[in-house]
Amino acid sequence: MKKVVCLLAACFFWATPAFAQMKAPSAQEFVTKVTISDMMEIQAAELALARQPDADTKPFAERMVKDHQETSKELKALVATGKVKVTLPAALDTEHQKKLDELKAKAGKDFDRAYDQMQVQAHEEAVMLFEAYATGGDNADLKAWAAKTLPHLKEHLAMAKKLS
Repeated sequence: MKKVVCLLAACFFWATPAFAQMKAPSAQEFVTKVTISDMMEIQAAELALARQPDADTKPFAERMVKDHQETSKELKALVATGKVKVTLPAALDTEHQKKLDELKAKAGKDFDRAYDQMQVQAHEEAVMLFEAYATGGDNADLKAWAAKTLPHLKEHLAMAKKLS
């Protein structure tokens, strides 16, 4: 048993620096991921609201629509001013469209469970992405925006974890 604990501890300490040193994506990669994530969050939340969500999900979904519309607006403004020279995607990519379609196919408790799990996963990924860009991004204005937005995403993640 002692060997197993030592082995697990060694694996944890060996893996931690790899996670902490996640390479920041380029500005284009970051903006593409964020834009698609925002679109996905808004569409999934609107779908949840249309499905008569439970008492916990309704305020969460309303907040996701509001907050992700705001981050989309802020990001578009950075691009429009020329501070960030990238191309914004106009629609979901294939991977996210598939996830949204799978969510649309669910109903009742299955929908609630899938939506809750989707939110935890999406916000865990967003927090990692924003942390990586805020610390190592290649555009100063975008880095500042990522750092400013990160606490809100961490709050979203904590809220999403309470849904499950």
